Amino acid sequence: MGYYDDHVTEMQRQKPPAPKRGSSLLMAFFGAVVGGLIVLLAIPTLANVGYLSFLDSADEQSGLIESGEQADDSLRTVNVDVNSDVTNAVDKVSDAVVGIIVDTRQASFFEQGSTEEGTGSGVIYKKAGDRAFVVTNHHVIENAREIEVSLTDGTRVPAELLGSDVITDLAVLEIDGSDVDTVAEFGDSRLLRVGEPAIAIGNPLGLRFSSTVTQGIISATERSIPVDLTGNGQVDWYAEVMQTDAAINPGNSGGALINIEGQVIGINSMKIAQSAVEGIGFAIPTEIAIPVIEDLERLGEVQRPQLGVGIRSLSEIASYHWQETLNLPERVTAGVVITSISPGSPADRADFQEYDVIVEIEGEEINDGHDLRKYLYTETNIGEEIVVTIYRDGERREVNVQLSEQQSF
Repeated sequence: MGYYDDHVTEMQRQKPPAPKRGSSLLMAFFGAVVGGLIVLLAIPTLANVGYLSFLDSADEQSGLIESGEQADDSLRTVNVDVNSDVTNAVDKVSDAVVGIIVDTRQASFFEQGSTEEGTGSGVIYKKAGDRAFVVTNHHVIENAREIEVSLTDGTRVPAELLGSDVITDLAVLEIDGSDVDTVAEFGDSRLLRVGEPAIAIGNPLGLRFSSTVTQGIISATERSIPVDLTGNGQVDWYAEVMQTDAAINPGNSGGALINIEGQVIGINSMKIAQSAVEGIGFAIPTEIAIPVIEDLERLGEVQRPQLGVGIRSLSEIASYHWQETLNLPERVTAGVVITSISPGSPADRADFQEYDVIVEIEGEEINDGHDLRKYLYTETNIGEEIVVTIYRDGERREVNVQLSEQQSF
């Protein structure tokens, strides 16, 4: 039994007697003649209402073939304009997003000059004469012996490191600009709104995927991300970044995050790399990046005020030493311990001592190393005199100190 038979019910009927052969032929002939007449009479009416338009097309095609012309398989050609705001924005800046190739050499007694190659991204933001300038991340070029920039046409040019800043994770390179035709335009990250489009351009997973474009939105305009700058497992700084869900992968670091106008609004820096996390990437906003880039290009470093001390947050030190070594009152549970003093520094001239515990600057509480750096870098200027409140041998004191330029982190 077949598939359709499952839905059929057979009924037994008595068959009627078969008609005679002669009469059957006569009836069939008469039916064919009547049917033909009906069709001939109906054709004009059907053509007028459009039901037989295919006949005209068939006649036209037949006429073309008879005249020796080739008939086109398609009846019409459809032109689609694929240009959009996104493609226009990408076209405007993509040639200014380059690859960064770094060589780090590890020399040992048994193996001289073993080389490791790393890749990242960068953005050409300026051209002056025959020179061009590229911004990238500090962590992309950190410990590099040699740096090359790969342009979008595959040309590689040597790069000179002008300056690098670990605090903001930015670095500036200088290259020969003879082959550079496109320079990125910076936009104002202060004008960004959550939900507006964001487009990331870079080289994820190396130059095999160069000039990769991913699209998303601005997920948040202000995020503070804890950063360990010294590698000791402790938070030294909170990076002020913007958040996006545009895909940012290894190799995208230093690339451009652009708005729908094709302006660079951030330098791609990092992402949360956890298997359960998707679509959380971060970029350094231009509001923070531009002053740093200008300092690095002009001075080779970022000018910041300093005390000239080595520090550790009180929370990093075993609580046993709070009273036994530092002689702190029991009510003091937060602050910054001075572990070293640079000769000739502002702290040295102001007579700070090792194991002094800083708890306030100009009346503002200082709970850890981040608080100290943030206050110095954002609230003070080089040459300014400030009042620092400390505990020394259990006694609360105020020390006046005149800040000088930071030499190194």
